[in-house]
Amino acid sequence: MKRKRIEVKLALPVVAPLLDVIKEMADGLGQQLAAPLAVADLDAEFHDAWVGELVGAQSADVQRLLALFDDEFFRDGVVAFDEDNAECILRACAAIRLRLREHHLKSVADETLETGEVDMMALEEPKRRAFMCYLFLATVQELIIQHLDASILDS
Repeated sequence: MKRKRIEVKLALPVVAPLLDVIKEMADGLGQQLAAPLAVADLDAEFHDAWVGELVGAQSADVQRLLALFDDEFFRDGVVAFDEDNAECILRACAAIRLRLREHHLKSVADETLETGEVDMMALEEPKRRAFMCYLFLATVQELIIQHLDASILDS
């Protein structure tokens, strides 16, 4: 059976600054969940252990995303998605997008975030980079979902 794989050529001058934003968000995701866990009637020790495991998994997913942008990427500008990394890359993109929304894009309406229809020049530089990163990660998620078989994501 042939394994599905997609390779995407990215423009280094565009993506490189976005990687700085991703790395900044990754630091916080190593200590805190992107989506806070609110579970009533849970033993505090069990809750802490569970959250710890979730944070560890989240951090591993984000590190796997960052690993796509290695020396080879900076040499040829290509990243590859396949059945080995699709699911964790989707989760990492979602976690970073949630964190961007919470920390840099609170003042941007949800509809604007999802449609991407905004006057980029009207945004201050840090918010512009965060918004561009948000859209970039959404595009990565869409590529994976559209081009890789859904059965890969259900495994």
